[in-house]
Amino acid sequence: MANNQLGVLNALDAAKTQWYHFTAIVIAGMGFFTDAYDLFGISLITKLLGRIYYTNENHPKPGTLPPNVAAAVNGTAFVGTLAGQLFFGWLGDKLGRKRVYGLTLMLMVVCSIASGLSFGKSPAGVMTTLCFFRFWLGFGIGGDYPLSATIMSEYANKKTRGAFIAAVFAMQGFGILTGGIVALIVSASFDHAYKAPPYSVNPKDSTAPEADYIWRIILMFGAVPALLTYYWRMKMPETARYTALVARNAKQAAADMSKVETAPSSNSFGLFTKEFARRHGLHLLGTSVCWFLLDIAYYSNNLFQKDIFSAIGWLPKAETMNAIHEVYRVAASQSLIALCGTIPGYWFTVALIDYIGRFTIQLMGFFFMTVFMFALAIPYHHWRSNNAGFLIMYSLTFFFANFGPNATTFVVPAEIFPARLRSTCHGISAAAGKLGAIVGALGFLYAAQSTNPAETDQGYPPGIGVKNTLLVLGSINCLGIFFTLLVPESKGKSLEELTGENEEADGNDKQQASSTQTLPV
Repeated sequence: MANNQLGVLNALDAAKTQWYHFTAIVIAGMGFFTDAYDLFGISLITKLLGRIYYTNENHPKPGTLPPNVAAAVNGTAFVGTLAGQLFFGWLGDKLGRKRVYGLTLMLMVVCSIASGLSFGKSPAGVMTTLCFFRFWLGFGIGGDYPLSATIMSEYANKKTRGAFIAAVFAMQGFGILTGGIVALIVSASFDHAYKAPPYSVNPKDSTAPEADYIWRIILMFGAVPALLTYYWRMKMPETARYTALVARNAKQAAADMSKVETAPSSNSFGLFTKEFARRHGLHLLGTSVCWFLLDIAYYSNNLFQKDIFSAIGWLPKAETMNAIHEVYRVAASQSLIALCGTIPGYWFTVALIDYIGRFTIQLMGFFFMTVFMFALAIPYHHWRSNNAGFLIMYSLTFFFANFGPNATTFVVPAEIFPARLRSTCHGISAAAGKLGAIVGALGFLYAAQSTNPAETDQGYPPGIGVKNTLLVLGSINCLGIFFTLLVPESKGKSLEELTGENEEADGNDKQQASSTQTLPV
């Protein structure tokens, strides 16, 4: 890399925070807002789907999704996300970040609407259609992970880069909360308009026919924020780092970010080379395994809050409510956790990441998640009679997940890999995380079932119970502490310092004259 090329990158790193930084945060962040709404919104409606399509009116309890159906409904979006992270991560390095950025968003818009329009002559038909569209919804969501993180890291200056990337990811918290609020509004409106008795009083009438519209409206609303952001996403220029370091298009780099002339770099090893393994192999292992372990615990907790709340008695028994009111109660509980634990954790990270560093936050987060999981599990029967205490402790696990590894596992892979492989490596790390989410979603589904066969949900074999499941999740978080040791600290360093892409610049300093740089406004 020639001195003049390094000059513009140094200028970007030293640039003052400007309006375009905040514009980029909002544009990229609204993608994550939509991602969280779509991925976690399914947990708001699974109980309703069970009542609508799988209720046996002769059974003392309302219907629930059969094990294979529940696994498919909860898991297909994650499988799609995993595939999308790998594919769009690779494509973002090959074609450029901007060229594929709008495609992911449009895929999310179309599939959100299509999910709400799922059809079929039988329950199996409806669930199959829903799973099909949620897979492709997840595929689009998967593309947003590596592209948004990489774009924000390459736009940001060195001093506040961590906060900017974390702020993009923090929009997930508002997406989760908005999902709960939308579900509250829709269910409250339908509950007021269509009065229905509890299941224990009248099983047939406890699920109003109009309840079928509720889950469809909730899913389709996910298209709104994505659609509102599409125009502005298409107006974003390609990042100067990609244009100069990867595409080697000096003219376009000048048009996008600055006026420089570029020289090719021989620092061009590929992903599957010994040089990459030597320089970044342990880093990629660390980012991938940490994200994998984190998502086992994080997604199982997030997707199955309603089951944990039911187990400790905070949610009333299903048979004492009608179908629509149950949606309301589930949405209220999940919104409370998002408001008290999830969102504050994200923004603590944004505020402090560039002061105390990524490594410290991740290590601390895994440690306290371990502590609070064990604190919930070991005296588990005590918490069943102390709901308020359980909810406080449970909220703290979400707080330290987000003021911890849930944010840093997203930030660090966008910083420590070379520009030409940055999106790919972020996609690999994120895909490992989604593999963990699949393990967590499917594992918790079965593991958290009661050890007493008489108390399991319909169709499920006995599990190890919520207490033992929490112990397992705490142990998984403990493993995350050790794998964090493989991840380097990136605070206060330029992307080129971290990746070694400025190694050749020192030898060329006296041979190349610097050009004038101007930053975008």
